[in-house]
Amino acid sequence: MSVLCYNKGCGQRFDPDQNPDDACTYHPGVPVFHDALKGWSCCKRRTTDFSDFLSIAGCTKGPHNKEKKDLEDLKPKFDEYVIQAPKPLESISRPSPDEPFVRLQQKVASSLKQSLENLKLTEANEPDKTEEEGDEIKVGTSCKNGGCSKTFSGPEGSEDVCLFHPGVPIFHEGMKYWSCCKRKTSDFNTFLSQEGCTKGTHLWKKQDTGKKVVPCRFDWHQTGGQVIISVYARNSNPEISRVEANSTVLKIHIIFEGDKEFEQQISLWGVIDVTRSVMNMMASKIEIAMKKAEPMSWARLDLPPVTNPPPGKEMDG
Repeated sequence: MSVLCYNKGCGQRFDPDQNPDDACTYHPGVPVFHDALKGWSCCKRRTTDFSDFLSIAGCTKGPHNKEKKDLEDLKPKFDEYVIQAPKPLESISRPSPDEPFVRLQQKVASSLKQSLENLKLTEANEPDKTEEEGDEIKVGTSCKNGGCSKTFSGPEGSEDVCLFHPGVPIFHEGMKYWSCCKRKTSDFNTFLSQEGCTKGTHLWKKQDTGKKVVPCRFDWHQTGGQVIISVYARNSNPEISRVEANSTVLKIHIIFEGDKEFEQQISLWGVIDVTRSVMNMMASKIEIAMKKAEPMSWARLDLPPVTNPPPGKEMDG
């Protein structure tokens, strides 16, 4: 009575009483499927066609086998690839804005050093120019508030309401806007004519002692690990200019072009590593390179202030 041979690659029927040691040609290994190639672990021959794989002749001689092997031994062998997913980034809780401020490291470019030396030589050859301005406001004096185009026409005009922007101009990725407003435009003339967002009194004269507090154009961009602010202040003074910061707030104080002063405080949208941030001073501008505390994209430079709902509009809890 013939029985079925269970050796892999054989499948023939045989008589157990007539089963010499070389009666069967079979594969002692297991099927191997890798990169669309099919074959046996005991052979080197490979094929992409499944029918060809089934017809690959055995590579080993031996007696036929009537014992059915465990299914585990018949399973094809696949190459295992263990893909370990990256650990999710742990979100950094926003530190308090009241943290102590640290002065950023200052790097002065040779171009600025040379430019300041040239200015000193020029000033040494010029006579002193001192102008003493009285308290009188001249007719035609422009309002010093940002965004206000009104001029002084007399004492009666001082009572008029001033519409102005308390923030500073920002130019970013082709868009122009005030830091205190959400309205943006790509047209410079439209930006200049944008009506102020705050009501107050006209400022006909800056209250300063020697230094002229002026607005200064600045822009920003970001990379994967840094946020860079470019302040376009020419010939800044490294000795009395500084940038201070904590993890979420930036304070800029720049003296440039002799007697011009620019100050700005920014509540940052994200969190920075102050110890790895730097103030780069060049002849034409200052770059404040802030190291991000976590590798994420900032939606904007500044964090909008929290606005409280008007009285009577609170949500019922």
